Amino acid sequence: MLFIVALVAAVVAFFVYKNAKRRLNKSEANFSLIGIVIALVIAFVQLFTIVPAGTVGVVDFFGMVSDNTLKPGINLVNPLAKVIKYSFKTQELKETMNVPSKEGLSVQLEISLQYRIDPAKANEIYKSVEAGDYLNVILVPQFRSVVRGVTAKYEAKALYTASRERLAGEIVDELQRLVGPRGLHVEQAPLRQIVLPPRLTQSIEEKLQAEQESQRMAFILKKEEQEADRKRIEAKGIADFQDIVSKGISDQLLKWKGIEATEKLASSPNSKVVVIGSGKDGLPLILGSQ
Repeated sequence: MLFIVALVAAVVAFFVYKNAKRRLNKSEANFSLIGIVIALVIAFVQLFTIVPAGTVGVVDFFGMVSDNTLKPGINLVNPLAKVIKYSFKTQELKETMNVPSKEGLSVQLEISLQYRIDPAKANEIYKSVEAGDYLNVILVPQFRSVVRGVTAKYEAKALYTASRERLAGEIVDELQRLVGPRGLHVEQAPLRQIVLPPRLTQSIEEKLQAEQESQRMAFILKKEEQEADRKRIEAKGIADFQDIVSKGISDQLLKWKGIEATEKLASSPNSKVVVIGSGKDGLPLILGSQ
C-alpha cells in the first residue's frame, strides 16, 4: 500500500513540477522535484524487506501464498505483497493449571513448554491456521489436553518424586505426536512446581523421612557389623601371636635369659653380694643392692 501511495505522490509531484516550469516558478519547481525524489526513494525501498535472524517470511499476495519462504537477510519482494514473519527460535510457554491425578485428586501444576516452529512449514502454518496464530489455535489447547491426560495416569505422590521426569517425557512425546505434523517441534516440558493437597504432602514427607531414617539405621548396623568383624580379626591375631610365642619359650631359654640377667646385675655398681645357686631352679640370687 505504501508503494502505491509513494508512486501516486511521485506522479502528482511530477505534474506540479511541470506546471511550475511552465509558469517559471523556480522555487515551486525545486520543491516539487524534491518531492518526486523522496516519493521514488520510498517506492524503491518497498521493493525490499529485511527478515531478522532466526525468522522466516511468508509472502501473501492478495490471498496467494507463495510456497517459498523468505530467508533471514535482505529480500527482494513484490511491493504489493504482505510479508508475515515467523520466528523459528526456541520459545517458552508457561502454564499454571489444575490437573487430575490417578486417585482423582486435584493437583496444581506449574509447567513450561519449550518449542519452535519448522521454518520449512511456515507457509503451511499461515495457510492452515486461523490468522496464522498457531500458538492459541493449536499449541495451547493441545498442550493443556495432553498434560491433563498424562497426569491422570499417575498417582499424586508420583508427581512429587522422581517419576516427574518420566511424566515430563511422556508429555513431550504425546504432544509432539499431535503438533509435529502441523510444523511445530516440542523440545522440553519441565515441571516448575507441583502443589499437592496439604494432607497428602504431609503424608508423603513423613514416608520419605521414615525411609531416610530406615536407611540411616541400616548404615549404622552395617558399620557396627564391620567393627565387630574388625575386633574379631584383631583378637584372633593376638591369640595367634601369643600361641606362637608360648610355643617358642622353653625352660632352657628361661634359664639362659636368667644367667644373662645375672651377669648384667653382677657388673652393676649397685650390686654388693651375689649368692650362686640359691634361687629357684639354681639361678643366682642377688643381695645387698643399694
